Amino acid sequence: MEYDALIIGAGACGLMCAVQAGLLGKKTLVLEKNDKVGSKILISGGGRCNYTNLHTSVENFVTQNPNFLHSAFSAWSVQDTINFFEAYGPIRGEEKTLGQLFPTTNKAKDIVAVFTKLMYQTKQDVWLNTDVKSVEKSSDGYVVWMEKNGKNHSISTKSVVFASGGLPVAKLGASDFAIRTAQKFGLSIVETAPALVPLTITGKDAAWYASLAGNSVYCKVYNDKISFLENILFTHWGLSGPAILQISSYWRPGETFTIDLLPLNSMEQIIKLEREQGGKRTVGQLLQSFFTRKMTDALDKYLPLDVKIASLGKKDAKLICDTIHKFTVKPAGDKGYDKAEVMRGGVSTDELQPRTLESKKHPGLYFGGEAVDVTGWLGGYNFQWAWASAYLIAQSIPSKTT
Repeated sequence: MEYDALIIGAGACGLMCAVQAGLLGKKTLVLEKNDKVGSKILISGGGRCNYTNLHTSVENFVTQNPNFLHSAFSAWSVQDTINFFEAYGPIRGEEKTLGQLFPTTNKAKDIVAVFTKLMYQTKQDVWLNTDVKSVEKSSDGYVVWMEKNGKNHSISTKSVVFASGGLPVAKLGASDFAIRTAQKFGLSIVETAPALVPLTITGKDAAWYASLAGNSVYCKVYNDKISFLENILFTHWGLSGPAILQISSYWRPGETFTIDLLPLNSMEQIIKLEREQGGKRTVGQLLQSFFTRKMTDALDKYLPLDVKIASLGKKDAKLICDTIHKFTVKPAGDKGYDKAEVMRGGVSTDELQPRTLESKKHPGLYFGGEAVDVTGWLGGYNFQWAWASAYLIAQSIPSKTT
């Protein structure tokens, strides 16, 4: 069988690329290491799959070149994603918090089913349990070497699409194959690291965080680059929750960030009002109006909880305001790729044509999804990039019939 392209990886980008190529009458072969397609889609959003975000813009992505994204999101918009799943599912979207769109069925398998159906209808091939070992240059294109069911195979092709993702969730077959191959072909790589990942606390403060394990607090988490207004979750090893996962993409080892534990209120005004009413409550009693008992008790490490508001001096009042609104955190590290949602960094966008995602140096090599230096926020943004990058690649793959 002659194929217009070999697609490495049957995740979000690889599946969308195959079906979009198929809808154009092209023929692809998808090579997947796992025994089923869409493994990472199936576990996303707790098995519910937050498949796009209504508020997607280039500002929601971490990349060295945000302008690179304009072509992809102009060619394939959020509305295109919605229309695609409605037309071929049919899947209706239900908006949850902050523009996150989930299938009304709340089942990620329904998203995968759209692709398996279209793969069949457009006659695209997929080889499961296939581990791609290398991609080599040939006189008229490329040779892809692989191991399938214990046997070695090679297939020649004009076009190779790297949609093999990044390093997170190794148990689902994640690897740095796309990055290693890009390096072999002389492409620049932006340093990779776990992103959208919980952060760890060690040393003298570790026990304090561990004592609050299970407590979730609505906060503003910020540094000098960005801020996020969502929940944080205290854990036995540090911090997690949506706001922490978000800030992790903008955090580097050795840096600090700040947490406003009461972002919708002013502690200064709260204390002032309490004084006007007599100030008979203690600091601890006042804080318990806003936090759990466990959280309030833990703040005893930093604040004079037993002092009555009426007796507070200016220094202690300022200490309370600063602790609540400017709580500084210096993580020791992160929980690594196994707990990360995505990988930050990847193939530099400088190496790729923005309208096709084809390598500038090696025509016929395409890179999409997580393999590229484009990392979205939590909340469906990375899926939107996967769909959009897949669409661009599918449009530009040459067909043997044209």
